[in-house]
Amino acid sequence: MYHQSNLSNHHQSNEHRNISTTIFVTFLFIPLFFSVVYGNNIISKSSYIDAEEFSNGAIAYAYPISNITVDGDLSDWPKSLNAYPIQHRPLGNSSRGKNDFEAYFHVGYNIKEKAIYVIAVVTDDSHIIDTSSTAEWNTQDIFNFYFDEQHSPNGSGVDLYQYGKSYKHTNDQSVSWDPSKKMTNWDNIDIVHSRKGNKTIYECKVKMEQQVALPKTIGMDFVFVDKDTNDRKPSNSYITWGNKLGKSSFPARLGDIILMDTQMKTGVVEGRLSWKQNNEKSYPEYIRYTSEKTPRLWTQILVDSTGAYNVELPVGKYQISYATQTVKNNDEVIRIDTQEHKIVAIQENQKNIAPTMAINSIKAPDLIPKKGVLHNFDKKNTEAIDRFIKTYQEYYQIPGVSMALIKDGKIAYHKTYGVKNTFTKAKVDHNTLFEAASITKPVFGFAVMRLVEKGIIDLDKPLYQYLPFEDIAHDERYKLITARHVLSHQTGFPNWANNNPDGKIDIKFTPGTQYQYSGEGFEYLKRVIVHITGKDMNDILKEEAVDPLGLENTYFSKNDYLAKVKSNGHFDNLPTPADLPENPGVASTMHTEAKTFTNFLIGLSDRKGLKPSTYDKMFKIQTVIPTDEEDPEPDGYENYFGLSISMQKTPFGLSFGHGGNNGDFRCLAKMYKDLDMGFVIFTNSNTGKILHNDLDQFLVTGKL
Repeated sequence: MYHQSNLSNHHQSNEHRNISTTIFVTFLFIPLFFSVVYGNNIISKSSYIDAEEFSNGAIAYAYPISNITVDGDLSDWPKSLNAYPIQHRPLGNSSRGKNDFEAYFHVGYNIKEKAIYVIAVVTDDSHIIDTSSTAEWNTQDIFNFYFDEQHSPNGSGVDLYQYGKSYKHTNDQSVSWDPSKKMTNWDNIDIVHSRKGNKTIYECKVKMEQQVALPKTIGMDFVFVDKDTNDRKPSNSYITWGNKLGKSSFPARLGDIILMDTQMKTGVVEGRLSWKQNNEKSYPEYIRYTSEKTPRLWTQILVDSTGAYNVELPVGKYQISYATQTVKNNDEVIRIDTQEHKIVAIQENQKNIAPTMAINSIKAPDLIPKKGVLHNFDKKNTEAIDRFIKTYQEYYQIPGVSMALIKDGKIAYHKTYGVKNTFTKAKVDHNTLFEAASITKPVFGFAVMRLVEKGIIDLDKPLYQYLPFEDIAHDERYKLITARHVLSHQTGFPNWANNNPDGKIDIKFTPGTQYQYSGEGFEYLKRVIVHITGKDMNDILKEEAVDPLGLENTYFSKNDYLAKVKSNGHFDNLPTPADLPENPGVASTMHTEAKTFTNFLIGLSDRKGLKPSTYDKMFKIQTVIPTDEEDPEPDGYENYFGLSISMQKTPFGLSFGHGGNNGDFRCLAKMYKDLDMGFVIFTNSNTGKILHNDLDQFLVTGKL
């Protein structure tokens, strides 16, 4: 098994280009005010509710309102309207006090105007505006507003509006996985903001495409970006309403706004999940409630670590179902039977208990032989290989696969499976390109070694002597960092700076003394090489890697051809936008397919394009990859890094290659040098890693 990098960020849209998709759930004891406004009549109740006991994700109720002027002023909003706190802090600095970065919002609708009204109030001890020509979303305080009118349980396109005093941006729907989604347009929304004391008010009117139907659930959420005066770009703090980021890519990460009429009542329901098998550890993250009478009224409810949940919903009968077909248990993926449904009737003013959902796991397939089939491979084996891929692909809910096998130093078999997009059902074919994620790194490493041979860069010369790195210049240890440290993951940098609580890059240890996987190091080396060569990185990669190794169908940044042939990624079988990188990122932005990439493995195995002495340096052990006690290597093999190459010592001799993980794309390229055989597999799913590991056993090692 090769090292899989953490979630890369290039494929995410601008509002979270530096935001991890890690789940953050904040449990606070907070006041929630439930005040329902019916025109000028107010029925209110207020209470303190422990959020740990009432943790239902993000749900808000919208009632009819009128006579609202979008001017950044709260005075025409009903005084007792529900106030929903925006409190999750997924990244950045912790609060310095009650006046530092807190927020809440009100929401309502107007049927005659076909509009949703929202007003958000942010308390912040400073408000930063960037009026420069280079102003971006992460150089100032920004309001990110997400809206999904359709909000289908099966997924639908999301509009993102990024708004600041001197910055306006929308997401690009041309890369949306939802072909029915129209372009996000500023004509569909009015946003005004005002600053009063230490409060910033953002007021919005969103025009609906369809007539407002009641009751109905729409998707909506916020991410507020706080840029403090002493922060260095891109160091920011974030608060959100719903407890996840990546909201424009994943509509399930939006909060639910339930449009209510004035006569609707609500009730609280409690329920739980339990495993029929006693050995399972994790529970599905969400359970779905859908109104039997009005299916457009639905919500996904957060399930806690014990399998319990509770939620307040409009009274009526609901169907209870599973939101996904798989459950994650660390790196394990458990397929569950989703055919069972339950019915619960929610009534007002009484304790409603939902019937328990008994989870039944589906046994994982086991087609792995005692001896790998690639050892005695011939065309008769292809049916067994196809059956293996399709069986595991279906079980782990992997929409699309591109696979190629190497035998006797040549490509022996290549095939594609499944679809590029579960929504459109477009097929994967030989031209379909996948995100290669961290497999980009050894391709860049190969290019660097060619530049070393040409005397353009020295492996052991400190990089700051070529180009200083201002963001880390306060730590003198950075002056020790060399290209060798970068390529062997010994810089001391984190994988990505945004993985740190404050979002700032730092050095974890003296460079050259330990192992720490880092994409940041590769990006620093990229800037150095661009600086000293004066060339565009795309040109460097083409001249020094793509052309020498025959990687014709390989691209590192946006172009018209890539836009046509790229697959969508998928999370839990739902497609994500086919975002295209504006600029080449040498840690993660390569796009290619399996047949093409076999040329890279074969080229390295045959020592093509570099001097023998250079290959000796590349494959010399530079650092040992420590076994993660929480995720030990199941095969027990020793893992190492050479110069950008991941290596293993196995019972079958040396293997080398690299893995890749962009979250919604998972991939692995692996070559057994002594056997002269290997494989390349690209998947467009967050569940692809298990298929990679099982395929390795099926082809080479046999059952471990």
